[in-house]
Amino acid sequence: MSVQFGEWNFEHRPIDPCDLERVRSVLALYGPDREGLIRKDDVAILYRAFNTTSEARNEQQPLASASRAIITWDGRLDNREQLAELVGGFPQRATDVEIVAAAYDRWQTGLFPKLMGDWAISVWDPNGRSLILAKDVVGTRHLYYSRDKNRVRWCTVLDPLVLLTRHSFEPDLEYLAGFLSFFPATHLTPYVGIHSVPPATFVRISPGTSVVERYWDFDPGKRTRYRTDAEYEEHFRTIFSECVRRRLRSDQPVLAELSGGIDSSSIVCVADQVISHGLSQPPRLETMSFSDDSEPNWNERPYFECVERKRGRDGFHIEVHHQPILKYRRDGSAFAPTTIALPPDASEQVSGFLRTQCIRVILSGFGGDEIMGGVPTPIPELQDLIVGGHWIDLYQRLIAWALSKRVPWPQVLFEAVRGFCPPALVGTPKHRKAPSWLASHFAAKHARALSGYEKRVTVTGIRPSMQENLSTVEAVRRRLSCTNISYDALVEKRYPYLDRDLLEFVFSIPREQLLRPGQRRSLVRRALRGIVPHEVLDRKRKGFVVRCLSAALNGQSTHLDEFTTNMRLARLGIVNSFEFAASLRAARSGRGIVGVRMLRALNLEMWLRNLETPGLHADGIEAVAPSAVHEISAEHA
Repeated sequence: MSVQFGEWNFEHRPIDPCDLERVRSVLALYGPDREGLIRKDDVAILYRAFNTTSEARNEQQPLASASRAIITWDGRLDNREQLAELVGGFPQRATDVEIVAAAYDRWQTGLFPKLMGDWAISVWDPNGRSLILAKDVVGTRHLYYSRDKNRVRWCTVLDPLVLLTRHSFEPDLEYLAGFLSFFPATHLTPYVGIHSVPPATFVRISPGTSVVERYWDFDPGKRTRYRTDAEYEEHFRTIFSECVRRRLRSDQPVLAELSGGIDSSSIVCVADQVISHGLSQPPRLETMSFSDDSEPNWNERPYFECVERKRGRDGFHIEVHHQPILKYRRDGSAFAPTTIALPPDASEQVSGFLRTQCIRVILSGFGGDEIMGGVPTPIPELQDLIVGGHWIDLYQRLIAWALSKRVPWPQVLFEAVRGFCPPALVGTPKHRKAPSWLASHFAAKHARALSGYEKRVTVTGIRPSMQENLSTVEAVRRRLSCTNISYDALVEKRYPYLDRDLLEFVFSIPREQLLRPGQRRSLVRRALRGIVPHEVLDRKRKGFVVRCLSAALNGQSTHLDEFTTNMRLARLGIVNSFEFAASLRAARSGRGIVGVRMLRALNLEMWLRNLETPGLHADGIEAVAPSAVHEISAEHA
């Protein structure tokens, strides 16, 4: 998870050395290990290393390839051995960037579909006077850029692009609308004029032109069919073990999140198995679990302790009850809004544990719920049967699902059919409706972003279940695009459930392998029986935590009252502050629910106030003062 920055002046003007020094002071916070710099008259490319593998410690970046292309790479190359063999002539200890540079010289942009792993890359070609920016298929890394007629700047964090702005910039209202609901489109950032490279695409920039091209997509026609459940289970075990093994590559201890759910528990138990078989050799695997014994809907301790007993090792436990969830920040998250992930006190405990244990890699179960049938809906399967005209099978599945859900089968059929119909005919589902406290004109203008860019299911072309798979991946990509790096707790997150090979396999098998009436995550439960404790595999769906959020908000009532009296979101025309204050009071008193959108709105409000230097104006936000770089550096020196 190293960081990179570049600036290229199209008109051959020299790079401002003062600007470059300001960028260096910021990126040093994110890349504490080593710096690399290539600087010519009209271009400067800066790299700061955050090493997580032994090979990375020998990297020299930016790297000039044999064709003189300047390559900067932030990533983990999972198929390094295969790619090195294809290009030839590399020793076993060759660095990832050396292999990638040689492969780029051979295939140019045709290389990108061949790269397996999590990565972001920039390639500046002095011969063709072009810049190429690209990201991996899922979008686990960030890569931003801004350009005008005179220059282009790019970076893997937003901070330098914001700090070097010479003029006031506007917040991107579509981004904010997406943030308030199902996350913004992957090409957006919080700022008008600063763009994000979308996953599975590359951007080619030359003086006067910018072209965005997709280099890879899932094959909707791919099918994997076996005769027995056991064959599907064996295939899943093999491929999931490989997904975990790839992400254990580290020369320092690895930390795995262990929530007590099936996804995180599966990763920990399979990782132990991979290590015990000698297939990966990290120094050790630690676990980290959060709990709140005072919250009746979040009793996770029995489940994660069950996994700890199986592995014979206690993990790092953090109690999170009665902690405030709203707090101003002055680290990198100030440059982009962030979803509420951890209370500040818990975040400090995590940071301390990472430092004392020398941990730089975290394995996360994110994606498992979305990809492996954690959401118990039969709709895509039933829509496939409708489109295919399999009426007998459709009736049998309707009856089975109706019995499982304890609803009449016509109701299940209606839910399947409504996906083909326009919202004007069947209405908008309740969970996708805009909250009452949003300004009506804002909600109308940004309805697509607020609804999660929802698309109608088509009866022609790609089968409905594959349409659902692609929508799910896009939703995961949007959520990842909103994750921010904090230099208070530098760590590289890795997601085994988002491995490209695993996604391709899951999307190619019959949906009834993943989800069956009364059996969420059917394939995972069957395949990992005997590997993951049965108490975890057989547990019911985890409850959603509501009471502790209400209590935390009540503990900050004075702060929240001040928030709603002069809301910056209201000044921008996003929120009706009176409606929002009333909804917040109802939630705090127990007459309403502390919804995700309400928490997101509070986060946006904090973010906008963080940016004020000196203040927020209706026509835009004034750029963060240059002195902010030095203030941040001083705080974290």
